Amino acid sequence: MSAAEGPLVVGVDTSTQSTKALVVDAATGQVVASGQAPHTVSSGAGRESDPRQWWDALCEALRQCGDAAHEAAAVSIGGQQHGLVTLDERGEPVRPALLWNDVRSAPQARRLIEELGGPKAWAERTGSVPGPSFTVTKWAWLAENEPEAVRATRAVRLPHDYLTERLTGQGTTDRGDASGTGWWASGTEAYDEETLAHVGLDPAMLPRVVRPGEVAGTVRDSHDLPFSKGTLVAPGTGDNAAAALGLGLRPGAPVLSLGTSGTVYAVSKRRPADPTGTVAGFADAHGDWLPLACTLNCTLAVDRVATLLGLEREAVEPTGVTLLPYLDGERTPNLPGASGLLHGLRHDTTAGQLLQAAYDGAVHSLLGALDLVLDADADRSVPLLLIGGGARGRAWQETVRRLSGRAVQVPEAKELVALGAAAQAAGLLTGEDPASVARRWNTAAGPVLDAVERDDETLERIAGVLSDAAPLLERSTENR
Repeated sequence: MSAAEGPLVVGVDTSTQSTKALVVDAATGQVVASGQAPHTVSSGAGRESDPRQWWDALCEALRQCGDAAHEAAAVSIGGQQHGLVTLDERGEPVRPALLWNDVRSAPQARRLIEELGGPKAWAERTGSVPGPSFTVTKWAWLAENEPEAVRATRAVRLPHDYLTERLTGQGTTDRGDASGTGWWASGTEAYDEETLAHVGLDPAMLPRVVRPGEVAGTVRDSHDLPFSKGTLVAPGTGDNAAAALGLGLRPGAPVLSLGTSGTVYAVSKRRPADPTGTVAGFADAHGDWLPLACTLNCTLAVDRVATLLGLEREAVEPTGVTLLPYLDGERTPNLPGASGLLHGLRHDTTAGQLLQAAYDGAVHSLLGALDLVLDADADRSVPLLLIGGGARGRAWQETVRRLSGRAVQVPEAKELVALGAAAQAAGLLTGEDPASVARRWNTAAGPVLDAVERDDETLERIAGVLSDAAPLLERSTENR
């Protein structure tokens, strides 16, 4: 047995690039063991992954956890949002999953918005105006481009649903992840029959939406993981909702997450409905709401620029150059066909200045949505919580401070998605709200970087270039 004060739980983060597993002491929040294994993602026009590799990565991550994983009393899966997993009658993937950052369904997104009442109607019904990230648009793309795959499909799942179902044998999801599909109505908190009928998706193929605090199932006999039969399985949730749990987030506290995608969000008691589509009106994992804005290009895009320039990530210099790093198209602003754009290049421009411009462009997109995410009465003096893979990078920290003009807090806890999943699993055992569990674990503790004067000159320059270049950025780039 491990030296733990309370029962052990497992929290999992199955993200775009890898699966991470933490074994956590439910009493103290101490991470007893951890493991990680990578995924592969296709390149080219689409972004796809074979869901079976997520399972293999989970098995490997838990193997790395050793004996501690065998002692777990409960487990929860947090996962990348929006991905379309299609399963056949045997529960096997019909084709690779279409991931959140696959923007081929942009034409279908535009068409669905028009056909079902326009942006305002979508926002009022589902809380969000669907972009190409949303699952409903991916299903529409699949029906149009691969009808044989649709005919072979007997179940539709999200990434975290797929792993949870392999654990329990039951098709379940939660309100947080369901709210990112485009076919879950936030007003009624149920699947939207009109939307499903319009896209030709039988609701019987969708998972049951498990309520917050409810047990999704128990680990079944037939599996390859080190869990005992009967181990409790929590509902799980999407990665951003899991991170919000992992921070023990209270309403009004803003979060900026720097990962493969960039996100800004905050917990709210009010159901969001932004007809502009900038803010997605997601549900959170414990009964409130999680208004969120997301960019497709964040740490990977900036790292790619650094690689092209032959620089280390921190080798930045003050700059007057503008670089919009829309290497995968973009979601905020809504420019799915865009590519990267550089403006202001001179003979004396240095590589370090170009790299800083990439950081500025990525952060500008996120900060532009921050005020829209927060409730009107939110306290603007509360530090901005900086999380994700880039949060500990000096260049990211300084760019966020300079362009936001806000104090920035960097939690010391790592792997907040997996910690949030672990808190959800712990809540099954203790009866606590998972966010309260995380606050008891003190997961948000970390240094606060003081506010600096906001760099309005850079913000205005980037905004001006973005406005002037709009016709070019909106042009289709299908042949890139």
